Amino acid sequence: MLATAITAVFTVVELVGGWLSGSLALLSDAGHMFTDTLALGLSLAAVRIALQPATERRTFGSMRAEILAAFVNGATLVLISLLIFYESVGRLLHPRTIDAPIMLGVALAGLAANAAGVYVLRDRSAGNLNVRGAMWHMLGDLLSSIGVIVGAVLIMLFDLRAADPVLSIIIGAIILVGAWKLVTQSTAILLESVPSHLKLEDVRAALLGVEGVEDVHDLHVWTLSSGFYAMSGHVVVKDRPVSDCSGLVSRSEGLLRERFGISHTTIQLECRACEENTCVFQSSERANHPG
Repeated sequence: MLATAITAVFTVVELVGGWLSGSLALLSDAGHMFTDTLALGLSLAAVRIALQPATERRTFGSMRAEILAAFVNGATLVLISLLIFYESVGRLLHPRTIDAPIMLGVALAGLAANAAGVYVLRDRSAGNLNVRGAMWHMLGDLLSSIGVIVGAVLIMLFDLRAADPVLSIIIGAIILVGAWKLVTQSTAILLESVPSHLKLEDVRAALLGVEGVEDVHDLHVWTLSSGFYAMSGHVVVKDRPVSDCSGLVSRSEGLLRERFGISHTTIQLECRACEENTCVFQSSERANHPG
């Protein structure tokens, strides 16, 4: 909420400052901050929605709302970067007169505000992709402010009006790198890919090391939300009473939680291999070599 309020106020400040000074960097950053205000509001709403308990309709609750918000924020940042590139090229071809003192003053105020916003979001961004997306918006604004300050100084000292669009291009490139990471990470989660820090073969090998496990197949590991990982798989054991398998399941769950951070597991016990083609989501290797 604090980060959203800061961004909203300085959207207006930079819009007025950019109009008065004629600075593309300030005007671009004002548009950037306006979009950031909407994006931060979206992130805040996603946090509220994600806290809602599970229902019979949504058995995992609404945790994925944060990931969806992160994807939208990342995609928005990509579009903003492309817009900055377009406007910067136009200014390089057709330089305009810029009031550098106004540009500098507004940029200094914006730098302080954005630094405060990044500080507010920094701690929680490490373990939450949605908050990380919000912080990237604020960090992009902070970098924009630095670029505007440098550009204002160069214009004041050397009348180097090309510095304004050139620095805007550099800032846009930095924003684009962070945005692309955010989009790819959130897309991987939405497509239920294996978490980037895990290897499926390592999980399989760990389960095979549990006493009593003879084979593991149809193994799936995915991310429900930031820092919340799930696994399902078929575990083959010797033919025995179900009551004898409770310890095996408990040991497997404890191993997955401690070694890989997988807190939600679904283990299907079998005393023989699945019949061919019983699992819809077979790996390509198993599908090509069913034996």
